[in-house]
Amino acid sequence: MKKIRYMDTSFRDGFQSCFGARVLTKDFLPAFEAAIAAGGRYFEIGGGARFESLFLYCQENAYEMMDLWRKTAGPDVDLQSLSRGLNVVGLKSQSRDIINLHAKLFKKHGISTVRNFDALNDVRNLAWSGKCIKENGLTHEITITMMGLPPGLNTTAHTPEFYVGVLKNILDNGVPFDRLAFKDASGTQTPAVWFETIKAVRKLLPDNIEIHAHTHCTADNAISCYRAAIDAGATIIDLAMKPVSGGTSQPDILSMWHNLRGTDITLDIDPEKIIKVEETFKDCMSKYFMPPEALEVNPMIPFCPLPGGALTANTQMMRDNDCLDKFPEVIAEMREVVAKGGFGSSVTPVSQFYFQQAFSNVMQGRWKKITEGYGKMVLGRFGRTPSQPDSEIVKLAEEQLKLTPTTEDVHDINDKNPDLGIEANRKLLKEAGLPDTEENIFLVSTLAEKGLNFLKGKADLGIRLKTAAKPEAKADAPKAAAASSGVYTVTVDGKAFTVQVATGGATTVAPAAAPVAHAAPAGATGPTTEINATAPGIIVAIAIKPGDTVTEGQEIMTVEAMKMKSPIVAEKGGKVADIYVNVGDKVKQGDPIGCVC
Repeated sequence: MKKIRYMDTSFRDGFQSCFGARVLTKDFLPAFEAAIAAGGRYFEIGGGARFESLFLYCQENAYEMMDLWRKTAGPDVDLQSLSRGLNVVGLKSQSRDIINLHAKLFKKHGISTVRNFDALNDVRNLAWSGKCIKENGLTHEITITMMGLPPGLNTTAHTPEFYVGVLKNILDNGVPFDRLAFKDASGTQTPAVWFETIKAVRKLLPDNIEIHAHTHCTADNAISCYRAAIDAGATIIDLAMKPVSGGTSQPDILSMWHNLRGTDITLDIDPEKIIKVEETFKDCMSKYFMPPEALEVNPMIPFCPLPGGALTANTQMMRDNDCLDKFPEVIAEMREVVAKGGFGSSVTPVSQFYFQQAFSNVMQGRWKKITEGYGKMVLGRFGRTPSQPDSEIVKLAEEQLKLTPTTEDVHDINDKNPDLGIEANRKLLKEAGLPDTEENIFLVSTLAEKGLNFLKGKADLGIRLKTAAKPEAKADAPKAAAASSGVYTVTVDGKAFTVQVATGGATTVAPAAAPVAHAAPAGATGPTTEINATAPGIIVAIAIKPGDTVTEGQEIMTVEAMKMKSPIVAEKGGKVADIYVNVGDKVKQGDPIGCVC
C-alpha cells in the first residue's frame, strides 16, 4: 500500500481562504492541540496573510504566535510557512537584506520549512530567497505557481512545457532546494496538465526530492487534480479540516481519504480521530462569520481566474466598503486584466494586483487608472512576466506612475533604493521612538505605517463575528445589498466597532468610523453644487479646505479600499464652500463629500 503524506493547511490557508485570515490565536489553539494528539505532524501555520493579518486585524504579534505554535507542537512537528520570494510576506518587493532577515527571524521563531514561490515564476526572484532559506537552516520547498487559463487566450504560459521550463531554469541556476511544490491558488488548472507536468518533472529530479501538490476546491476540481498528481509521482498533498475545507480552500482530509479507499494508495490517518478533531475545530470557529461564498464552488472561476485565498478576502473588503453588488462586474473584468498583464499566476501578490485593477476598471472606468501594483508589475518592477504585457497598458502605466519599463533584476533596483532595507527601516523606528529590534525592522519593512501603528498601540481589531439574530430586512431592499444592510455602532470592552448585519444573521466587526457630517454649506454666497465620491473606501487624506479653488478633475481626497489607495477627483470646478467628511470616514461611490460654489 502506497502512503501519501499530507500537510494540514487548516490554520493558514484555510483561515485565509474562509475568514480572510482574521482569526484570533486563542480561539483555535484547542483545535491545533487536538490535531497534534490525533497524529498530525505537518502543518502550514505562518507567513502569507497570516503574518500581516495578525498585526493589522487581530491585534496580535505574529512572532509570538509562531513561538506558541512551536511550543505547542514540540520539536519534531514540521511547521511550514508561506513566502512570496521577492515579496516575502507582504505586497511590496524587498531588498536582499530584508529577504535574508525574513528567513533568519522565521527560523528563530519556530518555523522549520518555508514554501517559497514567485507569482511570475521568475527564477531570479526565487534564487536569492532560496539561498537565504537554506543558509538560515530551514527546509526550502521551492515552488512553481500554476494557473488554468480561459479558452481563447493566446499564450505559451501555463502549459506542461512552460512549467518544465521553469524547473530546468531552477536547476540550471543551481538554486538549492529540498522539495518541489506546485501551487495552483486559483484551483483552475486541469487534471491533464497536472499529470503531464509532474510526470515530466519527476524524470528530471533525484528520487529523494519529493513533489508536493497544492490546489483549491474553488472550481470543483481539486480532488481530481490531486489524483492526477499522485498518479504522476507526487507524494505530498495539501488538505484541510472542517469548517475551513472545501469551497475556496483545500479538500477535506476525510474526503480525500474516502476518495482513495479501495485503491493501492492511502493517507496515513485514523479517520475516527480526524472526525473528533473536526468537531473540536468547528466548535472553536463557531463564533466567526464565514461568508457564504467561502464554502461554495464557482464554475466561473476558470474564466477569471481568482484564487480561493483571495476570493473571500476581497468579497469581505467589498462588504466593508458597501460595494459587494459590484463583485460580478469585477469578476468579468479579470480575464482581460490577466491577459493584458502578462499571465502571471493568480496568486498573491499578483492576484491582488489583478483584483485591484479589475475593481478600479469597474469603479472608475476601464483603464482610466492604472493601479500601483498592477502598473509596477507590467513595468517589470516585480520581475519578468511569463508573457509580454500589452504595450498600450505598459504605456499607460509608464505615464501614470512616472516610471520606465525595466528588465533589471528587482533585487538590484531595491538594493539601490534608500527607502528600503534594514537601515532605512531602523531609521523609521528611531524617529518614531520605537525599539529597532530585528523583529520590528522586518515588521515595518513589510507593513510600513501600519506596522508602526501596531507598535504604537494604535492597531484596530478587525475580526468578523456572528450575531444571535438577524433583524427583519426592508421589503424593498435590493437583494444585492442585503449583505451590507443594518449598520450599527456597538461598544465592546470600551472600544467602538461598526457592526454590519449580513445574510444569515452574521456580522462584520471593524473599528467604528466617525459619522459623516452633512452640514449646511458654510460661507456660501450663491448656489452650490455637491462634490460626490468617485471611489468608495475610507478617507485617508483630504487635500482641500473651505475657500480653496478646485478645477474639474483635480485630486481632492484619497480613499483606501481593497488594500490600495485611490484618488477622489472633483467632478466640477469652483470655490470650496464646505467639506462634509473627515479623515477616517467611510464613503460609498456617489456619496456627497463637499460642495463648491
